[in-house]
Amino acid sequence: MTTYAQNLNEILDREALPAGGVVSGDVDYVAHGVAFRGYQARPAGGGPYPGILVVHDWLGVTDYVRMRCDMLARLGYAAFAADVYGADMRPAPQDAAAVASGFYQDRALWRQRLAAAFEWLLAEPSVDPARTAAIGYCFGGTSVMELARTGAPVDAVVSFHGGLLTGPAGEATRITAKVLVLHGAADPVAPDDALLAFENDLRTAPEIDWQIVTYANAMHAFTLPDANAPEHGALFDATAERRSWTAMKSFLNEVFD
Repeated sequence: MTTYAQNLNEILDREALPAGGVVSGDVDYVAHGVAFRGYQARPAGGGPYPGILVVHDWLGVTDYVRMRCDMLARLGYAAFAADVYGADMRPAPQDAAAVASGFYQDRALWRQRLAAAFEWLLAEPSVDPARTAAIGYCFGGTSVMELARTGAPVDAVVSFHGGLLTGPAGEATRITAKVLVLHGAADPVAPDDALLAFENDLRTAPEIDWQIVTYANAMHAFTLPDANAPEHGALFDATAERRSWTAMKSFLNEVFD
């Protein structure tokens, strides 16, 4: 069982530990000749459970994303933290932007690595492959939309303060997932013009079931307790963090009902 800092435990403990407990630990996997190290958490017992792919922010697989997997396991999901970067890449904060930008410049590689992690989730014996979702934070929020744009058979995607990229013209028609975007109204990474362009892109595919929830005054990274750089537009917001998690739970309950 992973030991977390107090500020992460305070968030984790909002979800009660089930009577049977949860099973969790690091997961090593290989795809396209590259070694990766993710993290899995699920309820104790055989399942199968709805599977949730969790995609990290630009720091890679950290205690934050592990904690979110543990929260999902407490809710009855089998959660798997994808490792987009590779097992040997855990950038320091000052290097994270450069590492993440490499994937923005090579969306084919980005999507390939997301697809590999999703395939691992589908093959996990504790997962019901007919009931899956993907959630992500910052870089990960953008990532789950990239996964959806591949046409992956994921039932739902949830972006927490992700960058709102559009795709090539017409690509939105490949999205089959239901979409929930949880967005900070004061997020400079995804300003109003980016939000409008993102919405207009989704409007080109009327069959997509999508919704965007915007939180007043919330900056980028509003769910991360350690985010404290308002001069760069990134700041933890306890109210938006709590409300966005509640919105995700309601959304997933509806999707998997």
